[in-house]
Amino acid sequence: MRISRGTSVFLLAFGVWSWIIWITFAKNLWESDRAWAPDGSATGYFVVHAILTVVSFLLGTAIGVLGWRGLRAHAKERASA
Repeated sequence: MRISRGTSVFLLAFGVWSWIIWITFAKNLWESDRAWAPDGSATGYFVVHAILTVVSFLLGTAIGVLGWRGLRAHAKERASA
């Protein structure tokens, strides 16, 4: 399957953007008063949002890798032409 250069750039940019956004979210989650119970244990709010963050990191990474591979394929194609 071939991915166009424009789509590859978009996918890579989305992967990077996703990491930037979710790192910020993870920091804010860790510092949130709603994330920790008075005894110091994690609340349901923290657990659900931590899972959401991890899944988003994984999906952002996968999408970014697809974009990177697409750009590399286009670069190799240009180099061999």
